[in-house]
Amino acid sequence: MRTIEPNSEADPVALLAQFLTGFGNVLGRGTYYEVEADKHYPNIYIVLVGETAKSRKGSSWGHIVKIFKSISPEWAEHRIQSGLSSGEGLIWAVRDPITKSESIRENKEITGYQDVIVDQGEPDKRLLVQESEFASTLRVLGRDGNILSAVVRQGWDTGNLRVLTKNNPAISTGAHISIIGHITREELLRYLTSTETGNGFANRFLWVCVKRSKILPRGGNIQDVDFAPILNKLKNAVEFAKTITRIEPDEPTWKMWDRVYPELSEGKPGLLGAVTSRAEAQVMRLACLYALLDCSKIIQTEHLKSALALWDYCYASAKYIFGSATGYPLADEILNALKNNPESMTRTQISNFCGRNKDKESIDKALTFLAERGLVFMEKDETPGRPTEKWITK
Repeated sequence: MRTIEPNSEADPVALLAQFLTGFGNVLGRGTYYEVEADKHYPNIYIVLVGETAKSRKGSSWGHIVKIFKSISPEWAEHRIQSGLSSGEGLIWAVRDPITKSESIRENKEITGYQDVIVDQGEPDKRLLVQESEFASTLRVLGRDGNILSAVVRQGWDTGNLRVLTKNNPAISTGAHISIIGHITREELLRYLTSTETGNGFANRFLWVCVKRSKILPRGGNIQDVDFAPILNKLKNAVEFAKTITRIEPDEPTWKMWDRVYPELSEGKPGLLGAVTSRAEAQVMRLACLYALLDCSKIIQTEHLKSALALWDYCYASAKYIFGSATGYPLADEILNALKNNPESMTRTQISNFCGRNKDKESIDKALTFLAERGLVFMEKDETPGRPTEKWITK
């Protein structure tokens, strides 16, 4: 990253996050970290969040893919794809061979059945999905019958992908899927629905805020950089990873993990908590990547420290992106209104703010939701007749 950064307007963290994602996908599903009954492989999902053209998301990816073309041209040519729009399409890109039962006939009589391969499938189960318009992906998630969200979650969890419909015979076992998305903050807040934050789709992603790091009118001098030493080290790391099956921390790293685990695993309130609730799993996947880059059979303290540093950045990014949002649209609308009216708002004012198109029951539920989370409180003004409710944000 230090080699590229002086010659690029890209954000260094955009280079780093995409490099780690690419490296993890090139490795495939050979190495894993195991916790209880779950195996975590080195595939990660990231989304770069920044202004449309000013954050240099696209140019940052260009630098990274060029590196991997040098060490694994076949992977770069065939296993990087885009167009993440349906679960069926994602399964098809990493499908197992498809067989069909056909009858065996002798003298026009059926004497038995045999399985015949009608599609050879995809022998390379590695797939890096690079979506420069991740907003398009988010928009299709809510369509009736679209199973993309479920399949993406399966890809992060187990790599075993399937659709429970008889008309779609394609399945995939042991798929190794990584995702890189690019989006603006405004698009993300508009299209990431409460359903996708609640069902675990969002917390399988690392959210990374990026911006242009510098102004280089002439584009830097990346052509003069000698990448040979770095590429040799990267090739060695890829070859080394092929020799490792299970990776785990050494004792000093376990002690460090014991100290940070309670905070990582503690749930946070609101939308921020929903999108960062897999913190401990995300950190360990990152630590595994750092260890394998270091050609280490064990996760050492420096690998965990590096993973925690990147996670801290991702958490801060998520906090900036989602702020105090709860993931409950009406509650968030009311909360924002109360913040803009710090004195207080009456029940009538809240109803007027909602355009009088929300019934009393809906507003009651939203206010109760906010009050239970300690985000607002209610006072009553004693007036002739019915007391007036005044709602105030904390």
